[in-house]
Amino acid sequence: MSNRHPIHKLEDFKTGRLLQLLIVLLPFVGLVACLPSPTPLAPLPTETRLPTETPIATTVWFPPTATPSPFPTPVITPTVDLRPQLGGVIIQDDFTNPSLWTLGQTASSSVAMGNNKLSLVLNQPGGYLFSLRQEPILDDFYLEITANTSLCRGTDEYGMLLRVTPSLEFYRFSLSCDGQVRLDKYYQGRASSPQPWRMSGAVPPGAPSKSRLAVWAKDKELLFYINDEYQFTVLDPSISEGRLGVFIRSDGDNTVSINFSDLVVHQVP
Repeated sequence: MSNRHPIHKLEDFKTGRLLQLLIVLLPFVGLVACLPSPTPLAPLPTETRLPTETPIATTVWFPPTATPSPFPTPVITPTVDLRPQLGGVIIQDDFTNPSLWTLGQTASSSVAMGNNKLSLVLNQPGGYLFSLRQEPILDDFYLEITANTSLCRGTDEYGMLLRVTPSLEFYRFSLSCDGQVRLDKYYQGRASSPQPWRMSGAVPPGAPSKSRLAVWAKDKELLFYINDEYQFTVLDPSISEGRLGVFIRSDGDNTVSINFSDLVVHQVP
């Protein structure tokens, strides 16, 4: 029976196990010694910073604009009405009574009534056509009438005849188809123009178009309007009274066709 202490026996056991492990690993240690030395790793490249890019300006074709501050709402002053006060209605003609106007037809012209209008048609180069109302004889008055152009161009004319006497003296309020206006007078065998041609923004050029003609007449003073816009004033004492009429005139070789409607005549106080 062994007298060795248990601790000594444990150390002998550990020593024996260590010797066995070395014997097993010894061949592998020699093998590792025969392997070539490992190639050292190449150093990592130094990081190169790219140059900072210069920004390219972008063209703004529609730059934003500041929102404007709202302006105060303007107070609109009504247009001063240059027409003096009117009296009662003398005539209100809806063009349904053919006996009140001179009508007729030729190979190149026609004055006819129908559909609440008086139609004047002229197919004669440089021709002139008119129609007169039979009654009443007027001195002072305010009248309005609507003219609708069907065929009309250039310096063709249409309009009103005022204070037409038995000897066919008269004032002629003319609109042209290119947007002009004037007043003619035929008196004692002579023609004149108290108001020569002038352009008017109130006259719609060409055809078809529609205009409301108006005239205020008292003694020698005559005021003229188109589509509620004042045009001019003429002072002329030559013709004091007469009948009313309408007319058209051709200034070229084209047909002229105008319709008149809604005639109203007021007294002038």
